[in-house]
Amino acid sequence: MSHRLFLYGTLCDPELFRIVAGEPFDPRPALLSDHASVWAADESFPLIIREPGATAQGMVVEVGETAKARLDFYELGFHYTLEPVTVECDGTPLISNVYFPANGKWTHGGPWSLEDWQRDFGAHAREAAIEYMRLFATHSPEEAAAAFPQIRMRAASRLRARARPTPHAAGPEMPASSVKLAVSRQPYTKYFAVREDDLQFPTFSGGMSEMVNRASFLGGDAVTVLPYDPKLDCVLLIRQFRHGVYARGDGNPWTIEPAAGRIDPGETPEETALRELREETGVEARELFRVAEYYPSPSAYSEYIFSFVALADLSGRDGRTAGLESEHEDIMSHVIPFATLMEYLDTGAANTAPLVMSALWLAARRETLRRAD
Repeated sequence: MSHRLFLYGTLCDPELFRIVAGEPFDPRPALLSDHASVWAADESFPLIIREPGATAQGMVVEVGETAKARLDFYELGFHYTLEPVTVECDGTPLISNVYFPANGKWTHGGPWSLEDWQRDFGAHAREAAIEYMRLFATHSPEEAAAAFPQIRMRAASRLRARARPTPHAAGPEMPASSVKLAVSRQPYTKYFAVREDDLQFPTFSGGMSEMVNRASFLGGDAVTVLPYDPKLDCVLLIRQFRHGVYARGDGNPWTIEPAAGRIDPGETPEETALRELREETGVEARELFRVAEYYPSPSAYSEYIFSFVALADLSGRDGRTAGLESEHEDIMSHVIPFATLMEYLDTGAANTAPLVMSALWLAARRETLRRAD
């Protein structure tokens, strides 16, 4: 059975349509009278609205059952509904279905531009759609939509990784393109995701490995930021409950750490560091120093971390509680002397990699920072 759809927004991008529908794009230009395509205000996607006298430009496509189900999966979880309309295609009126947004969910912005979207948001949307459509056979549209913020974050991480691959260090160069991927699955998707691959990789002897099965937790890029006050010679640590520590069986699952958080799509690591420091501690940094960027556990986890030390005024910041209620965060700030931080390293009370790394970086540069302040 064939289904006719009128597309007016991001799905008019041929590559995004192919990713979502699972088949090539074969459109015909069409017009929808008394409607307009507009941006959703402060968002990266469009809306179609009823507007007497206006004309929405778009495209008509004919798709089969599977492609229609995939397109529904991509749209319906975000409170869009499929409604019939009459469009004009090559001078002929055609009954077609169009995905309408829920009334009142988003504020209308200015006129929609596919070209502007392709330039500013297209690469990220296509990358997110690749992971999103992996959920087609295993999740409802509503379940997939609930996971979409994390999917977008991971998509931004992959784009960042491709733009800045790790510099080649030693031995024969082996790019990612030399890995032969046979099957890729994503059996779990929520805040984190699990990716399971059957693949072969080049060996140092010059051949290819046997087909192997590998799995990794998928996480986005993150930042950590350790605030230091040169005048007080103190640092600020946060303390909070950590499920990973609890799941390991540690009798003390409240860890001390630098402030930290995920990099949102469109943010730089530095912007995230300043935002997270403000949100979790109320501290405004006056200068940031990059400590390192690294994979904390590359054998099992895709997360990539940017660690910073920030210079800041920490007076009156001890004992403050913060955190986002929507994420059930409960974060306590502790301002401690630098000497106490070094004691924590010796006793093992400082047991998170970003804190240990940032503390050692600070120890090597502390006197210079204090003289310069």
